[in-house]
Amino acid sequence: MKTSDIIIKSLENEGVEYIFGLPGEENLDLLESIRKSDKIKLILTRHEQGAGFMAATYGRLTGKPGVCMSTLGPGATNLMTPTAYAQLGAMPMVVLTGQKPIKESKQGKFQIVDILEMMQPLTKFSKQITYGKNASAIIREAFRVSQEERPGAVHIEIPEDVCKEIVENPQYFNVNSAKIPSANTSSILEAKEMILSAKKPLLLIGAGANRKRASEALTNFVDQLGIPFFNTQMGKGIIDERNPLYLGTAALSSNDFLHEAIEAADLIINVGHDTIEKPPFVMNPDDKRKVIHINFFAAEVHEVYFPQLNVIGDIATSIHQLTKELKSNAKKWNLDFFLKVKDNVLCHLSKYKDDNRFPMLPQRLVEITRNILPKDGIVTLDNGIYKIWFARNYPAYAQNTLLLDNALATMGAGFPSAMMAKELHPHKKVISINGDGGFMMNSQELETAVRMDLDLVIIILNDNAYGMIEWKQEGEGFPKFGLEYKNPDFVKYAESFGAIGHRPTSGSEFEETLTKTLNLKGVHVIDLAVDYSLNHEILNVLLSENSKK
Repeated sequence: MKTSDIIIKSLENEGVEYIFGLPGEENLDLLESIRKSDKIKLILTRHEQGAGFMAATYGRLTGKPGVCMSTLGPGATNLMTPTAYAQLGAMPMVVLTGQKPIKESKQGKFQIVDILEMMQPLTKFSKQITYGKNASAIIREAFRVSQEERPGAVHIEIPEDVCKEIVENPQYFNVNSAKIPSANTSSILEAKEMILSAKKPLLLIGAGANRKRASEALTNFVDQLGIPFFNTQMGKGIIDERNPLYLGTAALSSNDFLHEAIEAADLIINVGHDTIEKPPFVMNPDDKRKVIHINFFAAEVHEVYFPQLNVIGDIATSIHQLTKELKSNAKKWNLDFFLKVKDNVLCHLSKYKDDNRFPMLPQRLVEITRNILPKDGIVTLDNGIYKIWFARNYPAYAQNTLLLDNALATMGAGFPSAMMAKELHPHKKVISINGDGGFMMNSQELETAVRMDLDLVIIILNDNAYGMIEWKQEGEGFPKFGLEYKNPDFVKYAESFGAIGHRPTSGSEFEETLTKTLNLKGVHVIDLAVDYSLNHEILNVLLSENSKK
């Protein structure tokens, strides 16, 4: 059997459903082997970034590694950003890149870049297949490492001549999933004593808790014990945010209204957060507040994060054990202060939700989106200032219904992420919300979305500028400079790809357009003028004044 066939059979053995990619001549044998597969679907993208972001999102939503593919040289370097996105965001992903023949090549160093070395710091594993007989073992190991906590990206380089090698009696390996050990009893009991000794405990939920069993365990923990909770941006929806004990989302690291509760807490039970995601609060050496770190792995000590106790093991099991221990020592905490903070947070967040000025305020966009989408509807966000508004103002009712990136926080990922979410969940409503800057970084994937026959709504927040950086620029006291540009006519642009364009001119028209397009077939692009004029006043001035009280 040809090595390329062995590689595809090995991927089938791992349960791979899709390969996302943009092949080159070095991948032609592999491409032919994919063509012959009746289990794997090739999704051809218009840029390697689109392929990588889709593969990473597949990993994020399924827990199984997504697979993307590129050729050598420039194709492989284009996958660097999605690889970092998956690695920092703990999304299991397998990256396959081509390479020139390694045993005999007549092209000198043409297009040769040391991709193995480049991928090394961005991945958990970066190896070249040098011998066809080893291909299946390398693939099994790559998948194992990618899924192992903390999940992330792995890389395999496949030289053109190795792909052509004939291997006799290829071997395939059983896919064995290792069970994550439970936390030791002493750490559970120590956590129990710290919680019982606390007067104002708070539960923090981070991205690492985004597993079905952990979601159920945490919901039961809150319901049984009555401990209020908040979450990080990537921890949204793990517990339904309509829960009366939900205080809010820490979209900023400090000074937000929610931080009044965080600063007043004497214990934070931190479940599934690590400092790769932007910290939701900052520890300092004089802090009397204690932190329990509950995760699959120990906390990496940092100047902003140095918890007093690590509870290491399967998160769902740890939370279940803690609930059982604490339930038998039932305690009622005084929640009056925390509930006052919650009321204050809601008061500020609701201030502009019904403001119908146009261009539209992001707060109004969040309100309309939440009112229209069903409980299981999915919003994917690119990176921009609107991400903060959605993190703070949008209550997520279920896990993985607000997909954003607060680890690498790269622009250009939101639209491909939405494509993957819709492909995996064709019966759910999916909205992709992007700034005009981020959308244009991978807007060519409109053709891919149309070709995939997706029913998808894309909202482009149009302010003709890099709005997030303008907000930061204004906050630093600098004059506006170097961040404005001209956009294309997004309606005509969408139509040129076979999508359908819309340009509402009022809030009510936008609401009507969004409602209608979510129930129509095809790819719909809504060019929405946005008003960011209050960003500085609220997120810089008001929050700064609040922190000084």
